[in-house]
Amino acid sequence: MKKKVLTVDDSRTIRNMLLVTLNNAGFETIQAEDGVEGLEVLEGCNPDVIVTDINMPRLDGFGFIEGVRKNDKYRAIPILVLTTESDAEKKNRARQAGATGWIVKPFDPTKLIDAIERVTA
Repeated sequence: MKKKVLTVDDSRTIRNMLLVTLNNAGFETIQAEDGVEGLEVLEGCNPDVIVTDINMPRLDGFGFIEGVRKNDKYRAIPILVLTTESDAEKKNRARQAGATGWIVKPFDPTKLIDAIERVTA
């Protein structure tokens, strides 16, 4: 059975790159444009892993991660942060919110797939 990945990013370009990368690697990909939509979509899709940006309108990645972690049903889902940010303070904040890993954009498709495989094993 295909593993499901929920991607949350306000950039259409990044969403398209993620869609192609993940689908080519055999994943089922569900997409959302920001944290608010991410939490709405999460309800019906029950993903194996979430890949989220940090800087987004309406609800940023930190708020989204906290929203996911508040719900017991989703507490165990790995969350990978995919962002242009590389600041240690932000990484720490994401980790405290409940993020599993951190990948800096632009992403290497092979490394992203490896990271997803690792956290969903």
